This record gives sequence, C-alpha cells and structure tokens, in this order.
Amino acid sequence: MRLFIVRRLLLAALTLFVVSVLTFFMLRLIPGDIVDLMISDFGYAADRQAILAQLGLDRPIYVQFAEWFGGLFVGNLGDSLWTDRPVTAELARRYPVTLELAVVALVVSTAVSIPIGIITAVRQDTWPDYLLRSVSIGLVAVPILWIGTLVVTLPALFFGWAPPLNYVPFTEDPIGNLSVMALPSLIVGIPLMGGTIRMTRAMMLEVVRQDYIRTAWAKGLPPRAVWYRHAVRNALIPVLSLIGLQIPFLLGGTVIIEQIFNLPGMGVYMLQSLQQRDYVPAQTIVLVFAAGTVLINLIVDLLYGVLDPRIRYA
Repeated sequence: MRLFIVRRLLLAALTLFVVSVLTFFMLRLIPGDIVDLMISDFGYAADRQAILAQLGLDRPIYVQFAEWFGGLFVGNLGDSLWTDRPVTAELARRYPVTLELAVVALVVSTAVSIPIGIITAVRQDTWPDYLLRSVSIGLVAVPILWIGTLVVTLPALFFGWAPPLNYVPFTEDPIGNLSVMALPSLIVGIPLMGGTIRMTRAMMLEVVRQDYIRTAWAKGLPPRAVWYRHAVRNALIPVLSLIGLQIPFLLGGTVIIEQIFNLPGMGVYMLQSLQQRDYVPAQTIVLVFAAGTVLINLIVDLLYGVLDPRIRYA
C-alpha cells in the first residue's frame, strides 16, 4: 500500500507539471493580449513596451514560467496582471464557493443515483426499471447550460419568481446559503446522475451472475442480504471509477453554473481572467482544478481496497 501511494503521488506530481506547462503556454496563444486591451479599451499609456516592462511580460517566456512555477512551491501564486492583487487572496475568497458547489453536487448526485441504479437492477424489466432508465438517458443528454438558463428564465416569465442570485456565505447565514446553493448544485449534478445510474445498474446485473452470488442464493440467504451485502459492495467499485472520471466534468459544470447564478466562485474568476487576458489567475485556477481532480482519483483508488478486500496494492 505504501509503495502504491508513493507511485501515485509521483505520477500526480508529473501530471500537474505537464498541466502547468500546457496551460501556461496555451493561454498565450489566445489572440490578443492584456496590453492591447489596456491600450484600446481602458486608455492606458500608449507606450506598449513600457506596459510590457511594467507587467514583466518583456522577459523570455521560459523565465516567466520558471518564476510562476517556482512560486507555487512557496505558496506564492503570483499577482494579477490587471489589478496587481495577489491571486492567493482572491482564490481564498472564491475557492469555498466553488468547493461547496462541487461537493454538494457530487454528494446529491451520488446519494440519488446509486440507490436508483440498485432499484433498476433489482426490479429488472419491470415498469420502474423502464421508467428510471429512460430518465437516466434524459439526464445524460440534457446540457446543464440549457437547464440552468431555463430554471432562471422560465419561472420569472410565467410565475414572476426567480431563484435567489445573491450569494450569502455559509458562515454568515447557513439557511440563506443553502437556499442559494441548493438549486445550482442540483443542476450541476444532473449529468452525473444519469451516468451513475446506468453504470450502477449494469454492474449490479453483472455481479449477480457471478458464482459467489449463486452460492449465496443456494445457502438460502434472504434476498436483502444477497443484494445489499454481497452484490452492492462489489458492484460499486466500477461506479467509483466512473465518479472519479466525472470530476473534470463536474468542475467544468461549476464554471457554467456560477456564471448563470451569479456565484462568486473560481469559475467566474477564470472567465473574467480569460476575457481580460489576465494569464496568472487563469493558469493558476486550471492548475487548482487539475490538482483537485488528481486528488479525488487517488482517493477513489484507495477506496477500492476498502470495498473489495481481494484487491492488494503491490
């Protein structure tokens, strides 16, 4: 187990390094730059070279990368090129919003979809199975951008009601915070529900055909014990893999939903940074998202051994 963790941590470090390199250089391939915006739209000094020197963009690009990447090891995420404010302070204010949105969406989608997947497997080829499978296909097919837009606009048009769009920190007003975050979290989790339902059902039906399940039936164990004690535990292993793979899509969904519901999270901050060609915050947020994805996938791998004792890490 210890060797497995060390190897995965080394692989995670390599992955994050590759992501940082690709992000740093690809952002600078976007047409236009921050100096053009400052000169044309905001009336900054017309001396382009002076602005480049002031922002530190006149240095070789590999020097800029080395300075930014080296600062990550000492907790210095750099300063915004536009506002000259530390990115660390801005992320500290916005990260809890995105984290809450993603965690609540993941918890809700998992808590809803896994029981539904189990029910569809237990009730195979009955009307609840057909109905829930149809719903799961619809959840996968419907884009959250479309759902979020309809949720905000249609109630306002027909009923004169709109979901709350003023974010309130949890520490200040827990009830108000949950009232604001509940609907966006549910919308973010909708695509995850569909895939998890279908995967859970498929794995349950595959597991119940195994020899040890037939042995359990032959021993005369009650159906509840066979399904929930023996089948569910082993069927959840591939489901965990799917949940780990869904994390990037979950984080991508938070970017869209934060914009629609006016949530001051990292997704909105990244979009603003991209529009302003503010490279430092944008590349840092991408790296933070990548680190979260790598960490969750590592946790999923470690949970395999908890769900299936037959798994041994060499």
